[in-house]
Amino acid sequence: MIKVQDIGWKAESKTGVVAAGGAKAVAAGIEILDSGGNAADAATATILALNVTDHGACSIGGEVPLLIYDSRKEEVKSLSGLGRSPLSQKAIDWYMENGIPNYDVKMAPVPSVVDLCTTTLKLYGTMTFEQIVSPTLKILDEGNAEWHLDLAATLRKLVSEESNTSGTREQKIQAASDRFYGRNDANSDIADELETFYIENGGFLRRNDLAAHVTLIEDPITVEYQGYTVCKCGTWTQGPYLCQALRLLEGFDLKSIGHLSADYVHVVTEALKLAMADRDAYYADPEFVDVPMSTLLSDDFTEMRRPLIDMKNASNEAQPGDVENMKPIKENGVFRPGVGGTTTCVVADRWGNVVSATPSANVYHAGGTGTTGVSYGNRLRSLNTTQGHPNCIEAGKRPRITLTPTLVLKDGKPILAISVAGGDLQDQATMNLLLNYVEFGMKPDDAVTAPRFATAHHEDSFDPNPNREQTFKGPGSLTINNSVNEDIREELAGRGHKVNPVSSAIAAPSMLYIDQDSETYYAAGDPAAGRHAAGLSG
Repeated sequence: MIKVQDIGWKAESKTGVVAAGGAKAVAAGIEILDSGGNAADAATATILALNVTDHGACSIGGEVPLLIYDSRKEEVKSLSGLGRSPLSQKAIDWYMENGIPNYDVKMAPVPSVVDLCTTTLKLYGTMTFEQIVSPTLKILDEGNAEWHLDLAATLRKLVSEESNTSGTREQKIQAASDRFYGRNDANSDIADELETFYIENGGFLRRNDLAAHVTLIEDPITVEYQGYTVCKCGTWTQGPYLCQALRLLEGFDLKSIGHLSADYVHVVTEALKLAMADRDAYYADPEFVDVPMSTLLSDDFTEMRRPLIDMKNASNEAQPGDVENMKPIKENGVFRPGVGGTTTCVVADRWGNVVSATPSANVYHAGGTGTTGVSYGNRLRSLNTTQGHPNCIEAGKRPRITLTPTLVLKDGKPILAISVAGGDLQDQATMNLLLNYVEFGMKPDDAVTAPRFATAHHEDSFDPNPNREQTFKGPGSLTINNSVNEDIREELAGRGHKVNPVSSAIAAPSMLYIDQDSETYYAAGDPAAGRHAAGLSG
């Protein structure tokens, strides 16, 4: 069995790999793989452990969008591990009048992690909840904070509910989830404790919000790029804009342009800017808004928008397209002059199952919520209070979040999984890594350590200000690692980019690659960003 002190930042294996944030969480996933569990089992174990090892970046009260490749069905599904806004219309009226506060339980959505883990385990796993939560309980029992004891007690209640329920493995796991959310006449003690905390601290969430929570299973948004199928979660995340940017980049020979040349950095950045403008204008919970995704990814729309990329000049404008009138720029598309955390998780097993997940919560307070040890996050701040905006808060609505795992297929088989922490940087870093592999053949260890670049030329996804112009972060900005040649940085500045060279990691990626020919898994997490990876030795 691999020891925590043996876990590094890269790994190679023929039987299974895990790459994630904290080393103890990676060890939890490896322990499950080594015990015969599959990628779903290991991913849920890793996610639960991350909520302790990476607490602050994620928590049980947070969210986890997840993509999974099921080798039996040979298909990819998206699991919406994302809580919703309160069902109370009075609560929504309060938000619309007063705004969505920060550093306050009113910013918290329904906790979603428990149901995401139990749903993944029930539908795709092979183990019991007791087995996959065991490594997390060991970590909690070694802790000394009060919330460690509280959360351990809460998780042991779920284990008890599972063991005391008769029926199939799946029914027992469902009973554990029902105990947490107070559903189906299950013991409602945890939900009651959570509701008490919400009421005492002025929050709007109630037991009926908890009981109504379900993890939706959805088809991913996909796009073909250079013979690869790139899979993203839907428009309740920012993920599809990566697909839009890839479509724009199809018109350029990036390999000939050259890795990290001035033209390469420029064209990728400009494509991202256009795609993020559409993200900000159109993306929202598709259960509430008819997002025109098919048009945004269409040949006609892409070819109409591509000429907006000026190879000599950086854009300082926000330029969403007009999908209704099929014009390259939406009339009144506005020029907008102008905290928290997430972690990562990618897993592959010996049977060909692959998971990419992005746990988060933006925990602004130490420890748990009341007596449960369940911390709350701030994700309702990824909604806004702009009347008529697609992402305006409504009762029971999912916020359009930045969390955005990625799976990539080749000839129908998984070849890459990428997870990135970093808010609005996540898909920009993913683009860096994806192109590093697809265009330049880099394996994960080289891809995650190569210099990266990103722009803040977009709305702030965590600012609910109803005046969306005021949320625009950095028009024309370009943050780039200072290891990129100074002459290239000067040339980019000459094109109008506001260049900010940095030595630190730009976002925090984890990545795995599957060499189908040699049946070997390669995984890596950027060591400069505190990522870890490990593989089975057998």
